[in-house]
Amino acid sequence: MNIELRHLRYFLAVAEELHFGRAAEKLNISQPPLSQQIQALEAQIGATLFERNNRNVRLTPAGEAFRKASWGILHQVEQASAHAARLQRGEIGELRIGFTSSAPFIRAVSRSLLHFRQRYPDVHLQMLELNTKQQIDPLLSGKLDIGVMRNNPLPADLQHQLLLHEALVAVVHETHPLAGQPYISVRQLANEPFVFFAREVGTALYDEILRLLKNYAIDPYITQEVGEAMTIVGLVSAGLGVSILPASFLRISVDGVKYVPLSEPDATTEVWLVTSRRAALNPAANTLISFMLEQDTGKYVHQITK
Repeated sequence: MNIELRHLRYFLAVAEELHFGRAAEKLNISQPPLSQQIQALEAQIGATLFERNNRNVRLTPAGEAFRKASWGILHQVEQASAHAARLQRGEIGELRIGFTSSAPFIRAVSRSLLHFRQRYPDVHLQMLELNTKQQIDPLLSGKLDIGVMRNNPLPADLQHQLLLHEALVAVVHETHPLAGQPYISVRQLANEPFVFFAREVGTALYDEILRLLKNYAIDPYITQEVGEAMTIVGLVSAGLGVSILPASFLRISVDGVKYVPLSEPDATTEVWLVTSRRAALNPAANTLISFMLEQDTGKYVHQITK
């Protein structure tokens, strides 16, 4: 049996019009080929679909049953076609995004997610909070589509695009002598007790901030080691030490905490968008990345570091 979709469309046109001439006109074909196609369809399925004479055309019981089934088949095909087209345009589907704890506070990220969500509400965003190093394996295995992370050595199968350069700032208690300064030098933190990331947590900021301190011959006195940046802010609020964090945390207002810009030009960090080289990005992922890269982030960093 070789029934094509066009046979169903021809049949439904006749079933709707109950007139071969009007159906042929609706289909923009001549009447004889239409009649031949209906006869061929009846021969293939082994049933008479229409009772017809010189004056009337009407559906047989078999024709009525076939009409309902044909309509359902064409409707399913149209739905499947529309679904595939929406997937191709990135309007539906799922997008799995890894992000560091600071990423939601970066305007380029939060604004892009809001814009994307408003424009493509049928794309399910699965957000997974992971530090930079924890995102590597899921990106390699395909469990993540995009990683929003700090600059860090990447394996050859991953690639990155720079989202922004972000200033690093000192985090101090509001009663600290440095809290009222418009900016300070990293060297002014040399003898301060530090609240810092634990080494075993594996955050890229651990290596990056220690590298900055080493550049200025500072071996920090770390009194508290924790796993999350928000815990660092909380312990600084309790007066247990100072720290250094990305400037995006300025968007978090915590009682007793002041953020002070650092004067050193290399007191910066990078935020990357990381994807796999081996797997092509789906359209939704490409759209979200383009939203993020279109954001004007330079002004934000400049306002903090000037």
